[in-house]
Amino acid sequence: MARYEIEISRTAERQLRKLPRSDQERLVRAILTLANDPFPRSARKLSGYDDVFRIRVGSYRVIYSVSTATLIVIVLKVGHRKDVYQ
Repeated sequence: MARYEIEISRTAERQLRKLPRSDQERLVRAILTLANDPFPRSARKLSGYDDVFRIRVGSYRVIYSVSTATLIVIVLKVGHRKDVYQ
């Protein structure tokens, strides 16, 4: 299976930097695993979008888009579950 390239949007990068260091490390590890498998069993498709998914990392969520044609995973948002969907 081909390895996907990971891109992080400026918004997601800013949101990630605001989190505590221990949570940042957990989220970065989870994001890096998306390069090998962008559709893990825990991923859920967001309704209303064609190619936008989310994964859970504790009480945080990573919202990302997958382009299977160009093998790119774009991380759109990272945040606490109560705030990330707004």
